[in-house]
Amino acid sequence: MQDFLSQTFYGNTMTQWAIALGIAVAAFLLGKTLYWVISRVVRRVTKNTKTELDDFIVDTIDEPLVVIVTVMGLWIAVKSLVLPVSVEEFASNSTQAASVLAATWMMVRLWEAVVRGVLAPIASKTGSALDEQLIPILQRGGKSALWALGVVVALNNAGYDVAALIAGLGIGGLALAMAAKDTVSNVFGGFTIFTDQPFTLRDRIVISGIDGTVSEIGIRSTRIRKLDGREVTIPNSRFADSPVENVSREPSRKVVVNLGLTYDMTPRQLQLGMDLLREITDAHAEFLVPDTTKIAFSGFGDFALNLMLVYYIAPPSDILATQTSINMRILERFNAEGLDFAFPTQTVHALSGGTA
Repeated sequence: MQDFLSQTFYGNTMTQWAIALGIAVAAFLLGKTLYWVISRVVRRVTKNTKTELDDFIVDTIDEPLVVIVTVMGLWIAVKSLVLPVSVEEFASNSTQAASVLAATWMMVRLWEAVVRGVLAPIASKTGSALDEQLIPILQRGGKSALWALGVVVALNNAGYDVAALIAGLGIGGLALAMAAKDTVSNVFGGFTIFTDQPFTLRDRIVISGIDGTVSEIGIRSTRIRKLDGREVTIPNSRFADSPVENVSREPSRKVVVNLGLTYDMTPRQLQLGMDLLREITDAHAEFLVPDTTKIAFSGFGDFALNLMLVYYIAPPSDILATQTSINMRILERFNAEGLDFAFPTQTVHALSGGTA
């Protein structure tokens, strides 16, 4: 047995290889133990606290922490061996880069936990839609910055000349700019949305025939939840060159009701119809804009005598409920008074003198 352990393979004895393997396995087991402790013990403790931030943090660091411990164990295992310079350098650089990326992963998840546990609750209490719009941008912007920094540091630890790589990117800068022109347009479109604020979160808007509620405003695109429940993602550049109708900001909703009465109605009955319309709208005055209701005998139609009612529903009244209530009252009152609604009719007069 002693002879076997003293045998040399690739510059290391079997004992040294066994020690390195033991270090790697121990690191993996330590990582799994930490994961178990965090999942079973620490989470149970944090659930009893008043703040949710510690819960978010615990939920985000468990998996990256296992990776970091395992990678560090591999690095220690590699350092315990005598390897060729090129192999040792490659293994050392690889483990260092992996450690940096794992640490970056943990920092990114911590940043998301801070945004969800601290910044989002604060933004929801301010009552400002702008604060809620900035939360997704802060979350994504912070993630992008952390990953960019982590990749640069990882490449540097892996032995690459980061300065030379960045300088090399300048050669293809023009081609990159041409390829990214749409992205730049979308970013500027997003900036325009935040500065001009043609709409905010939860506003109902109409753009290019798309009618829905704004569910998210990002740097590159905006998401709209249509009335049928489907979500549409629209590039922000579209808002710079397309008219946007903000339905939520209308001061009131104009409703035009055209009623056609039969031609056997007398002037008295037509006046009665207009009086009934006035009574009905007065009964709904709490939902309407004052002094804006218009009622008229609007003309002689092909099949009916036309009465027109125009009224404006004031926010925040329920538009559909108000319309329904007024229309139901019109139908009830007109039927009760014998005011008949007309429908398309045609009178055929027979010619005398036989057929041609």
